[in-house]
Amino acid sequence: MHQLTLAEIARGLADKKFSSEELTKTLLARIAQLDPQLNSFITLTEDLAIEQAKAADARRANGESGALLGAPIAHKDLFCTLGVRTSCASKMLDNFKAPYDATVVAKLAEAGAVSLGKTNMDEFAMGSANESSYYGAVKNPWNIEHVPGGSSGGSAAAVAARLLPAATGTDTGGSIRQPAALTNLTGLKPTYGRVSRWGMIAYASSLDQGGPLARTAEDCAILLQGMAGFDPKDSTSIDEPVPDFSADLNTSLKGLRIGVPAEFFSEGLDPRIAELVHNSIKELEKLGAVIKTISLPNMQHAIPAYYVIAPAEASSNLSRFDGVRFGHRCEDPKDLTDLYKRSRAEGFGPEVQRRILVGAYALSAGYYDAYYLQAQKIRRLIKNDFVAAFNEVDVILGPTTPNPAWKIGAKNSDPVSAYLEDVYTITANLAGLPGLSMPAGFVDGLP
Repeated sequence: MHQLTLAEIARGLADKKFSSEELTKTLLARIAQLDPQLNSFITLTEDLAIEQAKAADARRANGESGALLGAPIAHKDLFCTLGVRTSCASKMLDNFKAPYDATVVAKLAEAGAVSLGKTNMDEFAMGSANESSYYGAVKNPWNIEHVPGGSSGGSAAAVAARLLPAATGTDTGGSIRQPAALTNLTGLKPTYGRVSRWGMIAYASSLDQGGPLARTAEDCAILLQGMAGFDPKDSTSIDEPVPDFSADLNTSLKGLRIGVPAEFFSEGLDPRIAELVHNSIKELEKLGAVIKTISLPNMQHAIPAYYVIAPAEASSNLSRFDGVRFGHRCEDPKDLTDLYKRSRAEGFGPEVQRRILVGAYALSAGYYDAYYLQAQKIRRLIKNDFVAAFNEVDVILGPTTPNPAWKIGAKNSDPVSAYLEDVYTITANLAGLPGLSMPAGFVDGLP
């Protein structure tokens, strides 16, 4: 049963080949057996999962149906979940149990999805490798000496290891698509505002977006169907009807105009990955797509702009974690200043501290115009490049990552080299566009 996709599970449950309770118990046993090697989960919710599975079986027995009714999933550990630890993989929130469900959690529970637990991640979603977690690094199921990508690496590793069919993730600069690429999955970052951010602990509010990780595009469509929709509690939520994301899965590609940016194939891209992408382009041409070379001239500025904007927003968002209201509090503070300083120094890991410092500096008096304002202007230029490109093409295609998964610890002494792994994904976040990563092959046995 662990090999079934979400779509196959929906058919199996509808045909009464197995029950949700049977499936849930099978996957929980598999997690108990295999996850100690992978470290993909922070919290397992066995009792809740079995309770939800029994409820889903009862709903089906009463004549209800639905693609997610009784389907097991897991949530990245930054979606608030009522009564369950929601840690953001940080010591700061190690003792925090959310008093409410995030909109995404509530919507999927309403659709009948069974939540097996909360998956590991980079601390506060800051990282490209899933090594900054307070609970330890997540291992790539294809080679446990390598990273699975980040920050949604726990969700990616769990799905890739067939511990469950699909999971939620979040994408601020590539954090769904990059781990999907490094673990041979399909990962989808929806359009900004398509999925509610209410109850999703914020990293960079103008960039964060929740989305699905699964083995197929069909499964991503099914999970996104349950996640998407207008939410009046989220001021950035799009008030638009949710289409049937599965409707066009088998539409012909004849006449589809695919743009291939010249900038995507410059220095820094592993030539073996470039070859795999070019092979994919040839396949799409055979299927009737029209390939056109395009340019995104401001892409070269994406990484510096992102690493000003995202840390600036993070320094603001993370100011609420001060040891006073909830989360980690230092012992025996001398005064309020000591409480703030020591609680934050003890609660946040080095990568989070680094980004808070960068962000606070970029927003400080005398530097705001030179850095943050300038980065926002570059963001507009990047968006304009996409607007111009979409006058000529329907979609844009290129590699998701410049390299396959690297060894755990290989980039720890050089954080900037890890930041550069997001070079192809960041632009979609800066422009508010959707982005999808799908498998294209292997390099040295790694996706």
